[in-house]
Amino acid sequence: MADYQAPLRDMRFVLNEVFDAPALWASMPRLAENVDPETADAILEEAGKISAGVLAPISREGDEQGCQWKDGEVTSPEGFKEAYQTIVEGGWNGLGGSPEFGGMGMPKTLVAQFEEMMQGANMAFGLAPMLTAGAALALNAHGSQELKEKYLPNLYSGVWSGSMDLTEPHAGTDLGIIRTKAEPNGDDSCSVTGTKIFITWGEHDMAENIIHFVLAKLPDAPKGPKGISLFLVPKFLVNEDGSLGERNSFSCGSIEKKMGIKGSATCVMNFDGAKGWLVGEPNKGLAAMFTMMNYERLGVGIQGVGAAEASLQSAREYAMERLQSRAPTGPQEKEKVADPILVHPDVRRMLLTMKSYVEGGRAFSTYVASWLDIAKFCDEEELRKKGDGMVALLTPVAKAFLTDRGLESCIIGQQVFGGHGFIREWGQEQLVRDCRITQIYEGANGIQALDLMGRKVVGSQGKLFELFADDVASFIEENRDEESLKPFLEPLAAALERLSDVTEHVLGQAGDDANAAGAASVDYLDLFGLTALAYMWARMVKAAAPRAEGDTSGFYTGKLKTARFYYQRLLPKTVSLAEAVRSGSESMMALTADEF
Repeated sequence: MADYQAPLRDMRFVLNEVFDAPALWASMPRLAENVDPETADAILEEAGKISAGVLAPISREGDEQGCQWKDGEVTSPEGFKEAYQTIVEGGWNGLGGSPEFGGMGMPKTLVAQFEEMMQGANMAFGLAPMLTAGAALALNAHGSQELKEKYLPNLYSGVWSGSMDLTEPHAGTDLGIIRTKAEPNGDDSCSVTGTKIFITWGEHDMAENIIHFVLAKLPDAPKGPKGISLFLVPKFLVNEDGSLGERNSFSCGSIEKKMGIKGSATCVMNFDGAKGWLVGEPNKGLAAMFTMMNYERLGVGIQGVGAAEASLQSAREYAMERLQSRAPTGPQEKEKVADPILVHPDVRRMLLTMKSYVEGGRAFSTYVASWLDIAKFCDEEELRKKGDGMVALLTPVAKAFLTDRGLESCIIGQQVFGGHGFIREWGQEQLVRDCRITQIYEGANGIQALDLMGRKVVGSQGKLFELFADDVASFIEENRDEESLKPFLEPLAAALERLSDVTEHVLGQAGDDANAAGAASVDYLDLFGLTALAYMWARMVKAAAPRAEGDTSGFYTGKLKTARFYYQRLLPKTVSLAEAVRSGSESMMALTADEF
């Protein structure tokens, strides 16, 4: 198994050459005061060292040991506490946090690169900083000044960690039916009672306090999702002077035995009149959660890219070293008993498929992150509104498409190893098991597809889709005379037209068929994702082509050849997906329950 190395060269290419992120940051004063190219590069370099040198080496041991539960206490795997301390000492928990409360105020476009390194190196560990950052984001956006001053500095520093408590045994996707209650105490606090399940890092020994953000219902709250409120519930109560007081009235009842991410604790949390404080307005808890969700769901998509990158690194190294048979064109390494399996077309198909999805996915996650930065930091109202719309539209695509392709890439990487990929010591089977959860948590991918098709496309009558379509169309028009792009612009335009036609088709069906959006959703999201990655590859070709001539490293020439593979071998899948969407819901809904 290859030792994980952060893909810094490609990250710099995406940030600096494809998207010119420094110019984007400089255009927004609130970002420009915090980040410049030198600072960004130093952050990337140091993040790469930590990911490769600290986090990756404890991933396998963490998977084998897992977390241990005893009498309500959870012990993290060997090395995790020390790694967490490294994260704390470097200020990495607060990388994207508000400078007002001790965060570094870095843009999401940069933070996304760190997240990918961390998740690719050790996904189970990476969930702890990821959840803390999400919790802090929700608090900073919706909490009172008092709560922010009291909790954010220690969340950003990592001295305290954060956890999100949404799911209940009977309520997953349908949060409107949660039963956890919050009774006002007569002061500014409430007593929170109920059970939450699947709570990642809900209990552990790495931080001195764990701040839970819990969805619950106040007395007389409206039924359904409009009656949900969000509460901050600390493991240890915090005194007026900031010191820790008595333990709050909740505990970890157990931890789950899981298929993957075994190094993280997935907890059952029992709240028994625990003291909590309202975050945001009463009955507006989902709004506060969705502030965090856009970032977290992109973060999960980035997990898919990170796992796929790790799989690609191992598979590529193995393919260059493993000797089996001779090349179809004759022996390539005559002095050896056989040629490396890299010579075989099918192995190249697998590696190029992985490379296409990993590098295209990295570009796409950075593209979505750039719109998050615009939505948050831009001073131009119209552009900020466009950013909000693009984030709403693209977030479910980033979460679902990147994790679907992430698992696919991990499985392909396992396949490159053949029988050795099924064996523990090579590491590929752990990547498959770890990556599998990314399609399920933070909103299962089928729900993401329904969100895209039903709420974002049909719900806006295509208005949100037009934002993306216009962006792609503008790129095509602006680069019409670019010689290096001519082989790519025509198929990109055709894919965009196909996606646009299918969008109009479903919009037309939806008025007469209540099942139309749901039946189309998953195929539509894949069609959208493949088209989006084609757009990313076209942008990468534009950046790479001028530097390809005389390129002795193979980096830029490799980009151009991979783009050609993507367009010729993967983008054509959009044709069959479009036909599937156009077929409507009839065949899907025709069977009775007995006929299943």
